Order: sequence, then structure tokens, then C-alpha cells
Amino acid sequence: MPPFRRVFVIVLDSLGIGPMADSDSFGDVGVDTLGHIAEKADHLVIPNLRRWGIANLRPLKGIDPVERPLAYFAKLNERSAGKDTMTGHWEMMGLYTTKPFITFTDTGFPRELLDELEKRTGHKVIGNKAASGTEILDELAEEEIATGHMIVYTSADSVLQICGNEETFDLKELYRCCEIARELTMRDEWKVGRVIARPYVGKKKGEFVRTPNRHDYAVKPFGPTALNALKDAGRDVISVGKINDIFVGEGITEAYKSQSSVHGMEQTVEIAGRDFDGLCFVNLVDFDALWGNRRNVNGYAQELERFDQKLEQMEAVLRPDDLVILTADHGNDPTYIGTDHTREKVPFLAYSPSMKGFGPLPEADTFAVIGATVAENFGVPMPEGTIGTSLLSSLV
Repeated sequence: MPPFRRVFVIVLDSLGIGPMADSDSFGDVGVDTLGHIAEKADHLVIPNLRRWGIANLRPLKGIDPVERPLAYFAKLNERSAGKDTMTGHWEMMGLYTTKPFITFTDTGFPRELLDELEKRTGHKVIGNKAASGTEILDELAEEEIATGHMIVYTSADSVLQICGNEETFDLKELYRCCEIARELTMRDEWKVGRVIARPYVGKKKGEFVRTPNRHDYAVKPFGPTALNALKDAGRDVISVGKINDIFVGEGITEAYKSQSSVHGMEQTVEIAGRDFDGLCFVNLVDFDALWGNRRNVNGYAQELERFDQKLEQMEAVLRPDDLVILTADHGNDPTYIGTDHTREKVPFLAYSPSMKGFGPLPEADTFAVIGATVAENFGVPMPEGTIGTSLLSSLV
């Protein structure tokens, strides 16, 4: 029997904990997502994360460390060249990415790509800039509804996003256009990590609301990961949130989409209340999409408080042979300039009700310690070519 029969890896999307040694070369000077939130937010009360040892891991203004934290904790550095969602998640599961995915945050998409997209879809492109999903709808959705044009925009991540009103543009048509965009953006000079369909409803500014019918068209991982190894060994690999999209279904046995980060934690608590044998891999995207990208410090702090409440509910349903790992995929300091992700270290907090020990672990040079730990727990060899050294022997 494995030491832990069920493992939950929960990604607080973008919760960086301070700069890496090479952050300056990514244009990220003095960035510190969690530290600056604790310093600048009007309110941040996270008693359950505090009990786990978040303030023992790194000093936080207004949050004292505890004498006996529940978890083992460490700082993880990203070895791959990038600070985007896919690179971070792929590295967690063992893939080392040497070339970052291309972004169009500052320039918008090149005219050649848009011309081909317009020709193939039959829709004129409007937008073509970095923007938040709500802002772009308030600006352009009425025009799209009236003309049949197609809103195309990007963000701080390596994405091409297309909006479509479900009542006038039609959901099937939106998906068709996104499939064409995915085909076009497989060219190296345009290769974004994901094309995202962003459907919405509403008729006028102030009423537009995005629906849960989002669909991501991602580039497949360039090699097998710990997820593939677990699935091939007959273990359950359950995804919550956008994990299934990030890995294009590779290595996933069961997938659940989430409507929000709170909903994602509710789904995770529900999954923890039933029987399975393997990994539950969770992404909580609202920290990044709603608050980090929009540079909203108080919104980010409130999202952390909502997560903290759900973490207590999660603890209540854990079994003695469960392991929970809390981490992040990159930073997104809401106090920093621009809207881009920030190159940062991320937390590693590991807790099981059966643990007798607690405290600091050595700083790691890759996120891939997570996948390696999960794989060793289940007695599964990591695929050839992956990276990462397991921390399992330390989690006792």
C-alpha cells in the first residue's frame, strides 16, 4: 500500500511568494504577490493557512508564525524558462520547458494572423489587444451583437481568446472559430499556449455575463508527465478546474470544470468525501484571472479569505492516509506595474492527518518535486526525460 492512498494537489493560481534569482531578467523587480497583498490589502485574515504554516514559510505583515504548524513547507523555484500557466503546471508534473510560450500582451496579434482568421471564419476581428474579459465585453459586445464581428483579445498569459454571444453569435459557431484559430496558431511564430472560447450572454453594456461554456484549446504537453504514469498504472487522476485543458486530457481519468475558485474547492471537498485511489489535481483560477491580472489587491485578499474558509471544510473530510499539497504555478503581484504574470517562487505546503512531523524543508530548484513526490508515493516511475526529485521521505 502507498503511504498516502489519496493525494490532493491544489494550485492557488498565481500565488507567488517573492522573486527568484532571475526575476529581474523577466522584467519583474521586487515582485512578491503574497507579501505585498499582506502589506497593502485593507484586510487579510487567513487563520487556516496560518495554522498550516504560511507565515512560517515567509514573513507576512500582520500574520504571525505559529509555534507548531500543521504542514511541512518549502519554497519552490521554477526551472523552466517562463512564467505562464502551462509552463508552471507542466513543470509540476515533470516537464522542463526551455522555450517560453509566446505572448502578445503588448502588441496584439499580427495582422497576417488576423487576416487569415477573418478569411477562414468569415468574421471581421475587433479588439485585438490585452484586456480583462469584463472590460472587453463592455467595450465591444454591443458592436459584436449588431454586426456579427468577432471579439479577439489576449491577456498576460499565452492565449488567444474569442468572445461570442450565445444568443446571437451561437456557441457552435464560437467553437468553430476557435478551432480554426487553434489550427492557425500552431505555427511557431504564432504558437500561443491556449485558444480560449469565451461565451457570454446579455444584450447591453452592464448586463453582459460570461457563461460556464468556456472551452480551452491547448497545445498538448510535449512529453508524458507524472499524470500519464499514474493513469497507465491504473490510478485515478481526477482534475478540477482548468487542469484538464492545460494537459489536453493527457493522463486524466475524470474531469470537472469549475465556475469559480470557490466552486472548485466545493468540488474538491465533495471528491474528498467519496472513495478514489490516486491523485486529485485542482486549479483555482480566480486569484489570477479576476484579481492578479486586474491588479486588484483587495479582491485578491478576499479570494484568499474565501479559500481559507474552504480549506477548513477540506480538513474536516480528510482521511488519515490523505496528503494535501498547496502550491502555485507562477506569481501575479497585484501591486506591480502592467498586467503580466510575475516570475516568483511558489509555496509548497504539505499536510496529512497522519503526519507526526512538521516544519521547513530545503528550498527546491524546480516545481517538479510535486510530480516526483506523487509518483513515488504510488510506486510509479516518472516518465523518461522528466525532472524532479521526490520529497516523500520527508513527509512523515
